[in-house]
Amino acid sequence: MITINPEHINCAPGDRILDMGCGEGRHIAAVCSRKGVKCTGSDKSFQNLLETREKLETHKRMNEFRAEAAGLAGSDIRDLPFQTEIFDTVICSEVLEHIDQDEKAVKELVRVLKPGKILAVSVPGFLPERLCWLLSKEYSSASQGHIRIYRKDRLTEMIERAGARHVKTHYAHSLHSPFWWIKCIVGCNRKDSRLVELYHKFLVWDLMKKPRWTGTIERILNPVLGKSLVLYFIKDA
Repeated sequence: MITINPEHINCAPGDRILDMGCGEGRHIAAVCSRKGVKCTGSDKSFQNLLETREKLETHKRMNEFRAEAAGLAGSDIRDLPFQTEIFDTVICSEVLEHIDQDEKAVKELVRVLKPGKILAVSVPGFLPERLCWLLSKEYSSASQGHIRIYRKDRLTEMIERAGARHVKTHYAHSLHSPFWWIKCIVGCNRKDSRLVELYHKFLVWDLMKKPRWTGTIERILNPVLGKSLVLYFIKDA
């Protein structure tokens, strides 16, 4: 499931791309399908890096890997081990809501980005996330520790203070919001809910088949019910 729209990050052969907080590797795997790029996936979790490596190997076996190089690095987003202004694109998807010192993390993301290049950031959308918090006290811990809910204006201002200009916004995954609301109602940690199981199967089917009708519904609902808020910035010269 890709949250950052690849069409909004113009990557050319030779570009260095950082996926910070790469998780299981969904975004770095997608970016590595572009010819000639040099990708780095970084995460604080060693297990996530192992899963990302396996995903990249799978893409190589399927002949979907066209990057010049791909590397993995363990790091803390608040103190990145990379040189200043070394990356042509920085991606940070669904990370900032998990950490304290988020402003320090944002400054690091901007620091390692070259001037005039794109930073893409996503966090949970305000309304769907707020409903999850209201429906279940278990939700924030069940979601690997969400410690805050972002409003678009607050996050935009914080990133702009760090030296990047906001250029584009969109929302994604509105069909995923009801899945989390159902989980919150029945119990986030329950494994025996038939309704949760059925909705999850629907989401997997939608991801694999990509029918036009679900895509149309999602695009209509995204501005209000999008599970993810996605922001794009260009670093100041």
